[in-house]
Amino acid sequence: MKSDIEIAQEAKVQNIVDIAKKIGLSADDLEQFGKYVAKVPLDVLDRIGKDKKNGKLILVTAVTPTPAGEGKTVTTISLIQGLSAIGKNVVGALREPSMGPTFGVKGGATGGGNVQVYPMWKIDLEFTGDIHAVAAAHNLLSAVLENNLVRDNPLNIDPTRIVWKKTVDMNCRELRKIIVGLGDGKLNAGVPHESGYLITSASEISAILALSKDYADLRKRLERIVVAYTYDKKPVTAGQLGCVGAMMVILREALMPNLVQTLEGQPVFIHGFPFANIAHGNNSIIATKAAVKLGDYAVTEGGFAADLGAEKFMDIVCRQSDIRPDCVVIVATVRALMHHGGADVKDPSTLTTEALERGFANLDKHIENMRSYGAPVIVSINHFAFDDPAHMNMIRKHCEKMGVEVAQNDGFLEGGKGAVELAEKVVKIVDSTKTDFKFCYPDDAPVKEKIKAVATKIYGADDVVYSAAAEQSLKALEEQGYGKLPICIAKTQYSISDKADLRGAPKGWKLEVREVNLSAGAGFIIPVCGAIMLMPGLGKVPAAMNIDLTDDGKIIGLH
Repeated sequence: MKSDIEIAQEAKVQNIVDIAKKIGLSADDLEQFGKYVAKVPLDVLDRIGKDKKNGKLILVTAVTPTPAGEGKTVTTISLIQGLSAIGKNVVGALREPSMGPTFGVKGGATGGGNVQVYPMWKIDLEFTGDIHAVAAAHNLLSAVLENNLVRDNPLNIDPTRIVWKKTVDMNCRELRKIIVGLGDGKLNAGVPHESGYLITSASEISAILALSKDYADLRKRLERIVVAYTYDKKPVTAGQLGCVGAMMVILREALMPNLVQTLEGQPVFIHGFPFANIAHGNNSIIATKAAVKLGDYAVTEGGFAADLGAEKFMDIVCRQSDIRPDCVVIVATVRALMHHGGADVKDPSTLTTEALERGFANLDKHIENMRSYGAPVIVSINHFAFDDPAHMNMIRKHCEKMGVEVAQNDGFLEGGKGAVELAEKVVKIVDSTKTDFKFCYPDDAPVKEKIKAVATKIYGADDVVYSAAAEQSLKALEEQGYGKLPICIAKTQYSISDKADLRGAPKGWKLEVREVNLSAGAGFIIPVCGAIMLMPGLGKVPAAMNIDLTDDGKIIGLH
């Protein structure tokens, strides 16, 4: 089979103006980036969607990921193309890939095979510059903060209590901790203090961009960002530093959602890029609302597994908007479930029926979790050519025993027609089922109770333990009036627990909270658990080693 990029480069796609017409937009409504990408201004979306009834929203999530990958985005795009194949008016809403993972281990995030968003090479790389804009706004705020220290420090900022770091969209472990301000004198070099870098998708501004409803909301959120604390431990905000207006100008276009298409011509908004293991992991509220308004069916996707992106969709995105999912699709594969049953995916002798049966525990926990929010669930088995039909049938029978609808997805090889079974079952569910939505925890619960609710109900932990630093931070945040915010737990994506090597659905463990951070602008508290890092590193052989440009300007090796 041809590579993903070869399939994309040979695809017969439509001009973005023709894609826009399918959702009621004209060429004058767009800010075009070439033939195949456009931004849609917010006032256009308001005008077009004003009198339209909301369509049905489908959230795609997955079992706990393995190093091999499960094809969650492949399934999401398969469902978009499959719904169109059965005659439905569908619009997608997905996150933008980050260049750090694209050049690191993960590769891009634009689907694969015959189910992709187009043009994958542009989307996976610089796209429309949204991530660059967030990095510029983030680093402007940092520069103004550092300058404030040099210029007589009128806000009385304690340099040892600066919490606003720098950012870059690349996996650079060497920048996790740095010392700034070294050199010849304060005016030449600044004030020496410890700092560090986050990857841009972990920037609070990334989360703010994805959660803002309009420009006014964006401004309010940026103003609330806590960047440091004074010598008497009072929070200092971006609003006090006076540069939010300039940040707004940098982010003006970045707040507009990007319109692209699938390989089969369905419209997809791609907008927002927070990671789900260290941020809230979902595309923008603006893009999702646009998809729901402009399509009879809208398909979106939460990052990583249901314990991360989907939990945060339910408890953060739904809380901060009027969005509610009508159905949740959980992606599973034979290989992933075997992995969670103890198999080594690189050793064929371990890929046994017994391993698959043991691995069902992981799927069952995610089903239980999504049902707890009151949403109907369907399991989509992403089919690989090497899968044994008997193993596929085992998953079907297990889901039937659980009382959960199940469908096979062959979109990778067959495009939309390979996802017809999944599309038909999703339509049947959302058109016939009323949801009874509920959150995992109430707004007014103490922060520790919120953390315990997610830890015990969603992760299956027995309890939560805190470091002394985490205890101190929690106490301070509640005293400062932030206690009613929802929580956004940062932890490994490779386990339901906070330890990457615990597979399946671990029992008899405690969630370890090592620090607690505040994202006042985004509107959540971040308990950081286990060994999770806010700046990823590169693997032994990064994906960048296989990416190149031919002499005739053709990109190769991008996935």
